[in-house]
Amino acid sequence: MKVEGLQEDGGSGSVSSVDQSATGAGGSMCSPGSAERCMSRLLSAVESELQAGREKGDPTERELRVTLEDAELWKKFQHITNEMIVTKNGRRMFPVLKVSVSGLDPSSMYSFLLDFVPADSCRWKFVNGEWVAAGRAESRSEGRGHGGIYIHPDSPNFGAHWMKAAVSFNKVKLTNKVNGGGQIMLNSLHKYEPQLHIVCVGSRHRLVSNVSFKETQFIAVTAYQNEEITALKIKYNPFAKAFLDAKESSLPLTSHHHHGYKHHGYPGRHTPYPTAYLPHRSHSSGNSVFVNVCRKSKNKVL
Repeated sequence: MKVEGLQEDGGSGSVSSVDQSATGAGGSMCSPGSAERCMSRLLSAVESELQAGREKGDPTERELRVTLEDAELWKKFQHITNEMIVTKNGRRMFPVLKVSVSGLDPSSMYSFLLDFVPADSCRWKFVNGEWVAAGRAESRSEGRGHGGIYIHPDSPNFGAHWMKAAVSFNKVKLTNKVNGGGQIMLNSLHKYEPQLHIVCVGSRHRLVSNVSFKETQFIAVTAYQNEEITALKIKYNPFAKAFLDAKESSLPLTSHHHHGYKHHGYPGRHTPYPTAYLPHRSHSSGNSVFVNVCRKSKNKVL
């Protein structure tokens, strides 16, 4: 099922200054240097468009539609408050953000950019099985501000390219450290909402659309807090399934039941999940504990 995104005007959802210190290869942030000047100029144009609130679009894109793929899956996570892991080296998102686009000019050039904005002004904590507000969120001026804008690696490209198949942001990595590795830096225990920016590239860079979906909101964490989120991640994420299958095949099996599902556990444990999948009750945005789930996996998606 697809859900049509609400296109917002250029003035909504302001974006702070873009971090241009990271590498620009593979769809990551821009870096200084002659090879990156054009992309840096593009980011500056996006920033000024968003802050100035200029009128978006022209008759060419009046019929533009952006729809969220896997909307029903996103809603399952939204219903119990989604969580996304952030690590020092960066962790990929699950569910993966994917959109389908129609109404672009097939012969015009566009760039697709992804930005993560605070969904509210609160810091959150998980208490007695639920998320509750726990004070004021860290502001962008407190040293751990906005993490930059992610440029899709296919950018820039023709409108025909973007419309021929779903646009996937499966390479986005979320981190909680300023490490210059091209990841998006987020504050742990803060809620975020991804925003998609479509920019027409040419002699005059023009912001075509600014789109977001409420069902993609999530709280950044260093370890999953809600066991129901853990169960959903394992159930629907093929990478997590493969990891569990490999672990189970190498260990003696004992039968356990959890949340109505029958699982195979591990000797000496009272839970069907490896330790790294379990929620951690002690949490802080600056110095949090995270157990690496896939130590042997180069690209982690959990």
